[in-house]
Amino acid sequence: MWRVRISHPGLNKLRVIRGETEAEVDLKVALQQKAWAEQWQRTQATRARQLERENAAYNKEMRKQLAEQQTKEAEDAMSALEHLLHIAVTKDHRVNWLKLEERAHYAAPKPTAPQPRSIPSEPLRMAFPPKLNWFTGLLTPIREKRMAEAEQRFQAAHSAWRASRGEVEGWNKRKMEEHEGQVANWEAKKASWLKDQEERNAATINSKRAPYLRCEPSAVVEYCEMVLNDSEYPEAFPSDFELDYIPETRMLVLDYSLPDIEALPMFKAHRYIATRDEIQPVAVADSWLNKTYDSVLYQIALRTIYELFQSDEAQALDAVVFNGWVNSTDKATGKEVNACVLTIQANKSEFLEINLGQVDPKACFRKLKGICAAKLTALSPVRPILQLNREDKRFIQPQNVMEHLDDSANLAAMDWEDFEHLIRQVFEKEFSSEGGEVKITRASRDGGVDAVVFDPDPIRGGKIIIQAKRYTNTVGVSAVRDLYGTILNEGANKGILVTTANYGPDAYEFAKGKPITLLSGNELLYLLQKHGHKARIDLAEARLLAAEQEKAKESGG
Repeated sequence: MWRVRISHPGLNKLRVIRGETEAEVDLKVALQQKAWAEQWQRTQATRARQLERENAAYNKEMRKQLAEQQTKEAEDAMSALEHLLHIAVTKDHRVNWLKLEERAHYAAPKPTAPQPRSIPSEPLRMAFPPKLNWFTGLLTPIREKRMAEAEQRFQAAHSAWRASRGEVEGWNKRKMEEHEGQVANWEAKKASWLKDQEERNAATINSKRAPYLRCEPSAVVEYCEMVLNDSEYPEAFPSDFELDYIPETRMLVLDYSLPDIEALPMFKAHRYIATRDEIQPVAVADSWLNKTYDSVLYQIALRTIYELFQSDEAQALDAVVFNGWVNSTDKATGKEVNACVLTIQANKSEFLEINLGQVDPKACFRKLKGICAAKLTALSPVRPILQLNREDKRFIQPQNVMEHLDDSANLAAMDWEDFEHLIRQVFEKEFSSEGGEVKITRASRDGGVDAVVFDPDPIRGGKIIIQAKRYTNTVGVSAVRDLYGTILNEGANKGILVTTANYGPDAYEFAKGKPITLLSGNELLYLLQKHGHKARIDLAEARLLAAEQEKAKESGG
């Protein structure tokens, strides 16, 4: 997997481009840079128009018109924010594969027709008069001789003209024939070039579309990237996101950059003050700003999920996890902070039944059991329902066993007793700073292990049940139900389920609104790394070892 980070300082844009090959990454980089260049050109043109309008406002009437125009633009911008979600549901978000086609023009210029030479004017007899005077004109022999001489001069000139005309006509004919040959050759080369272009376009589209329709993970991610790149938002909004596709559960995990509140319009109108001959902006009310900011973030989350589900031609998505991140400046420290402020997991069948054109974004988000603070303007961080595998790239999907892994322990295949003590030690380190105590209560050879954490914190502490599943297959809802039952039976405050594999959409759905935290395999690796433990998870290898052990038992029996 190749990856490269590109940026555009003028637009303040930053993206990480990924691809299976260097050529694919180069193509994506070129397309992104072209899109940014076009956006930068539009931005510069907008700024130029703004400057031109201001320079043109040289009298009161024009300043008044400028204020009215700026007010209309502000009102339009404010209105657009109210309809971010409604606009999206009226469009078809499926990828237009034809946009991947190369539509360059044939570069070789068409041969220019030669400029024909001009044929000289035909000589006239009157231009060759006989050389006579009044005396010689009276003498017949002399007159006839002079007239014969004049005729000879004319015939000589006319013969020379015919020869010259033939030479020019011959040259013009040869040059035209050469030109016609050049044009025919150019037309043939152009037709061949266009045919090659069509074949390249067909191959390019097929190389992208066919893997996507087969639901190959990298192709699904690339398709979803194209869908989201085509989603239009105000230019002040960030356009950064990262995707991860889990083929086992047909789930897409999305980390999406949401706008800071400062990206919203700060002025609702512009008034012309005649007495001062100036334009004065009118700031929006804080109540409108806070309410609209919350609404915008809810709309973006719902809209993004809708665009992904609606465009899912290959039926590759059963669920989407949307984690919304805001990059802002901490007013207390002046430092930049990036926090996940909302997170939601949606199942496709349930989500597409919602009439998004009529919903209240916040109410819909809550109905889907999304998680966020009461007021998003506070930018209070929340824990994502499911996180991208950012920290540890050693987590391997079953079909992608990587050959360059080291010899560190494979958690999915380690001895169940070793796994039991490892989990206990990790959570001891996690809770030890607060004086917590971890005790193993039960272990079983099926890869499960239970522990209890006694957290002495008087506010958030209490009894916490931990269950870890050393699984090689997707964890279903039954394991989450079992944990919830244990929480109720033990009178615990919270439950944590840890697995070496992944969770299905039904597991996340059941955990919504309950005091349950689900940690997948890559999150377990991150937790281990946080406390100085290096390990890896290779589900395919673990399944193979288990099969070999089972076969050995049967042979021994």
